[in-house]
Amino acid sequence: MRILNEIRFDNLRGDLFGGVTAAVIALPMALAFGVASGAGAEAGLYGAVLIGLFAALFGATPTLISEPTGPMTVVFTAVIASLIAANPEQGMAMAFTVVMLTGLFQMLFGVLKLGRYVTMMPYTVISGFMSGIGLILIILQLPGLMGQAPPSGGVLGTLQSLPAMVALIDPQEAILAGVTLAILFLMPARIRRLLPPQLVALVVGTVVAIWWLGDQDIRRIGEIPSGLPSFQMPVFTTAQWQIILIDALVLALLGSVDALLTSVIAGSLTRKHIDSDKELVGQGVGNLASGLFGGLPGAGATMGTVVNIQAGGRTALSGLTRAAILAVVVIWAGALTANIPLAVLAGIAVKVGIDIIDWRFLSRAHRVSMKGALIMYGVIAMTVFIDLITAVAIGLFVANVLTIRRLADVQEESVCVMPARRKRDEGQCAQLSCDERTLLARARGRVKILYLSGPLVFGAAASISRQSPKLEGANAVVIDLSKVPHMGVTTAVAIEGIVREALAHGQAVYMADVHGQPRERLEHLGLREVMRRDRWVADRETALRKALDELPDLQQHRGEAHGEPA
Repeated sequence: MRILNEIRFDNLRGDLFGGVTAAVIALPMALAFGVASGAGAEAGLYGAVLIGLFAALFGATPTLISEPTGPMTVVFTAVIASLIAANPEQGMAMAFTVVMLTGLFQMLFGVLKLGRYVTMMPYTVISGFMSGIGLILIILQLPGLMGQAPPSGGVLGTLQSLPAMVALIDPQEAILAGVTLAILFLMPARIRRLLPPQLVALVVGTVVAIWWLGDQDIRRIGEIPSGLPSFQMPVFTTAQWQIILIDALVLALLGSVDALLTSVIAGSLTRKHIDSDKELVGQGVGNLASGLFGGLPGAGATMGTVVNIQAGGRTALSGLTRAAILAVVVIWAGALTANIPLAVLAGIAVKVGIDIIDWRFLSRAHRVSMKGALIMYGVIAMTVFIDLITAVAIGLFVANVLTIRRLADVQEESVCVMPARRKRDEGQCAQLSCDERTLLARARGRVKILYLSGPLVFGAAASISRQSPKLEGANAVVIDLSKVPHMGVTTAVAIEGIVREALAHGQAVYMADVHGQPRERLEHLGLREVMRRDRWVADRETALRKALDELPDLQQHRGEAHGEPA
């Protein structure tokens, strides 16, 4: 496997232009996310440089632009708040330790080849989680829109303080925020193609603040320390290491999902296959480096990635170019950001929150599935008002329970006994050949077939067990597993129960066309020892003929087993 990402020089103009364009968009976003997180604007810039640099070097998606994102910022904001509340002196350092561990977890995901599983989440849960994060980002920026410092207490604290903040609203900062949002929402499409609206809003807001409000007491970023960021040693207390590990795992999972979904978009736009495991390693290296130097956590950013591709970027050189341009700002141009109003950054963050909300699915979720819509709304509510981890955990649990229930219902239709007492009870059973129907008719109910099909997971076990009464009265039972490619442990135990119960009642059991993994699983359960070897036969028709040939002996044996005269 290649260590470095795809870096070529045959598309130099496109990659350089893509990198410059992505950097122009990244600058205001990085500043906004840094301020929104509470770690400072410089943390956003450090994260944008370091994650973008190392993910471009060691990732697997040549056109992917990685940087602090809205979802990662929201989660990290909560991490900072909780750790500082628990340990005011070391809380911020511990938060950056969480970012380092996030990177290590992502690298571990890649090494263990878990990339294909990371995105296997129900869309209703992903949509609800992302929409909830968008709402949190919007709510947390409301004080900034009105010229107020954020209150303590997170989302609930902000909502409770809204009446007081409205009463004390700062008109100048509210106007700046309003101008910022107007530019972001109303800029004509033809201008958007030439200039990113975020950069225009940043420049216009800053110019207004300098020329017209220069002597006003409005909140500004202040000068960002120039030069290279300082190295951050990992810091944690023994009492809080478990909290740090959980926070890091949550950030790692969110960042992995975010990055891989964006990677899929990039791959579809450029028609390239993406190695998801290698991409996770690259993302992990980027987050580890960002945490080591006091930067925000990040992931693949959809907006920057799409703009990079549209501008001509095709290799990782575009991502390296973007990182180099932002590094110049960090090292030599920190003083230029001093007069940027915080209200402008709040407006940019609000627009990001609005864009994160899955409006398209929200408007039609109830038409697709009412149960799915309720799961999504529940995840949104829990994400905003309770806890991000709780929201995802409960959402996944409910969604998977409903999926298993539906799968069990579907599998129940392909589990049946033939001949059935009523024709409609045969459900979606396999069509019997003319010879097989003749053999069943000759048996006159003394031989029955238990037919199963499809992959059998544990949801099918209850349906299989319910077939037991339908097999009563027969002298022989043929279990047809010819159409079963995979069998779960719970299902295998249910089939074992059917077999052992039939044998206990003096019925002969024939296993027809059991092959591969299902046969191996049943043999490990001991059925090979409790059944005669000659009753594991090649196909259903052979089993029926063998059962009919042995029927007189079976009838005599079963009568003796029940204490009846032969």
